Amino acid sequence: MWARFGASGDFDPPRMRILMIAPEPFFEPRGTPFSEYHRIRALLELGHTVDLVTYPFGEDVQMPGLRIFRCSRPPLLRGVRVGPSAAKLVLDIALTVTALRRALADTYDAVHSHEEGAAIGVLLAGALGVPHLYDMHSSLPQQLGNFGFSRSRTLRWLFERFERIAVRRSRVVIVICPELRDRVKAVDPDADPVVIENAPGAGDVDGHLTGPVLRDRLGIQLDAPLVVYTGTFEAYQGLDLLFDAAAVVLRTRPEVRFLLAGGRPDQVEEARQAVQQRGMADAVLFAGERPAAEVPAFLAAADVLVSPRSRGTNTPLKIYQYLRSARPIVATDLRTHTQVLTGDVAILTGATPEAFAGGILQALSDRAGAAALGARAAQLAASKYSYEAYLARTREAMARLSAARAAEVAGGVA
Repeated sequence: MWARFGASGDFDPPRMRILMIAPEPFFEPRGTPFSEYHRIRALLELGHTVDLVTYPFGEDVQMPGLRIFRCSRPPLLRGVRVGPSAAKLVLDIALTVTALRRALADTYDAVHSHEEGAAIGVLLAGALGVPHLYDMHSSLPQQLGNFGFSRSRTLRWLFERFERIAVRRSRVVIVICPELRDRVKAVDPDADPVVIENAPGAGDVDGHLTGPVLRDRLGIQLDAPLVVYTGTFEAYQGLDLLFDAAAVVLRTRPEVRFLLAGGRPDQVEEARQAVQQRGMADAVLFAGERPAAEVPAFLAAADVLVSPRSRGTNTPLKIYQYLRSARPIVATDLRTHTQVLTGDVAILTGATPEAFAGGILQALSDRAGAAALGARAAQLAASKYSYEAYLARTREAMARLSAARAAEVAGGVA
């Protein structure tokens, strides 16, 4: 059967063999690899098969219907950081070679590329005569500024040019937030991207690690007010704002504790020094990078969840996890948050230490109001950002890709 009905009664598009290109370490517990993991899981659930070409770093993932092909590792390279880098350029050359080998070794119905992998995918799909799907997790020109990689106008122009080509030469474009949908429409007014938010979350849950157990392990008293941050420690996340706000909070509420989960060892050490310089070493704890299955316990241990992001426009993946936790959220009143969060489900503040501290203190002092915010946040997550909604949008994207594939085949026969 080429076409079938899903469990919900929705019409599923024909099953396809997909060559997927992911220029990231897969799997590592951070934003884009999480998104790729859940995209693959949904595709497999819809009956498709995926051959994933990815970097030589990361944990292997076992899922029926998924095969992972890793490119060769350049000499002396042991890993790759988040964002643009010279290391990624070298790795992407190796990735291109592996993708070409896969295309020559097997037959595929479509090419599905993430991020800058579209530079490979668009050309490969054209050579194979199959449709291309561009999975757009961010605006690549914007990444140059977010990560402080380069201020070169020439490089930005090249990234903008690439983004325009990737959008216009893809039969389907997936974006992860409304801001990127607007970006795609600005590049190509005729485009109709499919918005699939990074809503599924972190995946499996460690059922043995609860909020109270985590507090006990970390030496945090059960009755201590606890503010939790989860995510990477990149500059655009606004941790300096969080630390400055924490200093303000502690002047009023010295019993408050701050717990941060995430960050590479070098980033955590830099953050520790920043905290020590502010005289808060006893009040701010660092858990480092944690397995994805532990994240729910960190959220459950919190009295307040924070997202102090100061740059960028993409919605942080953590926001969807925060919503499901039913804990009060304090976030900066910036587009990166407000395309999902409103004052009905979160405390939105200015991006200043005093304003952000005020939001945290409000959540800690008005327990009834904070609980109501958390309840409404969980309701929003259940109604708009459920896995069922995620799967339905994935089905929509694949129906479009299937139609494009049918058109390619018909054109070839004609």
